[in-house]
Amino acid sequence: MNKFFAIFAIVTVFSSCQKDDAEYDSENKSDIEKYIAKKNLDAIESESGLFYVIDKEGEGKKPSKSSEVVVNYKGYFLDGKVFDENARSTFSLQHVIKGWTEGIPYFNEGGEGTLFVPAKLGYGYKDFHSIPGGSVLAFDIKLIEVKKTPEGYDEKNEADILQYIEKNNLTAKKSKTGLYYVISEEGTGSEPSSFSNVTVDYKGYYLNGETFDEGSEISFNLDKVIKGWTEGITYFKEGGKGTLLIPAKLGYGYYDRNSLPGGSVLVFDINLISVN
Repeated sequence: MNKFFAIFAIVTVFSSCQKDDAEYDSENKSDIEKYIAKKNLDAIESESGLFYVIDKEGEGKKPSKSSEVVVNYKGYFLDGKVFDENARSTFSLQHVIKGWTEGIPYFNEGGEGTLFVPAKLGYGYKDFHSIPGGSVLAFDIKLIEVKKTPEGYDEKNEADILQYIEKNNLTAKKSKTGLYYVISEEGTGSEPSSFSNVTVDYKGYYLNGETFDEGSEISFNLDKVIKGWTEGITYFKEGGKGTLLIPAKLGYGYYDRNSLPGGSVLVFDINLISVN
């Protein structure tokens, strides 16, 4: 997998494990509950299995699951070993592990507390860099800022996409979310869901034709990538080919991210090789 594709989400490749996933889930829940009891914490469990503690609610804005936020955090295992920390980290809640996407909106600006993230909402059931597979992750969180969404990008993205479609004489469909897609070959195989693991060939480029990324026979879970892919690839069947035109709100958002300018429309030529 090339370096750019790795930023589509924090994690993309957890599709198998030695233990049964349900066994990990049960152990994670038990371990979190024991830790909470030992530390005498007033924790809440969500429907997803995330546990969270609100030490300070905060009085500022409340983020949505797609907000750009600034956070002070420390990440550690239940034995207390720290694996990551940052005094001021800026990111979109669309591009992090599920436990953060769900958990940070429980705080307001200025809020502080702790998230206890089971493996299914974190880095999954296989080893990931220094994080052992199936690990429960604890994060001490301080929500410093919820960034204001810049105005005008959505309208400009829409106008630019329509101009591109007309200029290139494309037969494109628009979904309810604002995603545009072109089906050049429907395919005859299985149709993926938004949670499927798939294998694709792809090329990503801007509306001016400049390529920023491409990959061959890349496999990933559709719930671990940008929203435009999670939705868009489900419009193809195995063997299908086409193009996704993704506005910033379904891609990498309104702020610069690595080599991607904020507010960019992204175009992807897609060949859906298989639904795994």
